[in-house]
Amino acid sequence: MKRFLALAPVAVLLALGLLFAVFGLRNDPRYLPRAMVGKPVPEVTLPTLADGLPDTMAAPGNGPYLINVFASWCAPCEIEAPILVALKDQGVPIIGIAYKDQPAKTQAFLARTGDPYVRVLVDQEGRAGIELGVSGVPETYLVDGAGRIIDKISAPLSEDDARRLAAQVRR
Repeated sequence: MKRFLALAPVAVLLALGLLFAVFGLRNDPRYLPRAMVGKPVPEVTLPTLADGLPDTMAAPGNGPYLINVFASWCAPCEIEAPILVALKDQGVPIIGIAYKDQPAKTQAFLARTGDPYVRVLVDQEGRAGIELGVSGVPETYLVDGAGRIIDKISAPLSEDDARRLAAQVRR
């Protein structure tokens, strides 16, 4: 019996190792979930950065638009900022979601990098991030005129991404 008790931790570690080998190694670490693609934008109410009044991620107009999830503490978000500003200059409406960030830091970030957003919603607790299925920041969602998410980019936007998104918004 004492021998069994001494070997129990080793058996547990071997079982955990086997589980990791069977399930963990066959999954692609580059896979990014796109569960919300094809579904309506979640109806989450958040305070706006400008005045703290409640608002939603609903369309700023009748056509397609982008939702960009960003944070002041996110270095890739700073890299992507000029591309978002260029999209704004092309007339692409973008709603910003300040993810798990403090409003003062978000305002400083936008003052430094430029503000490409029609409006910015503050998601300090990460509620909108959970509803959207955010796997990290930055993430950008393309939403059609009916309020359905039709694409998701889980990385800083590239110039090619920006051209493709701008073309889809202008359709």
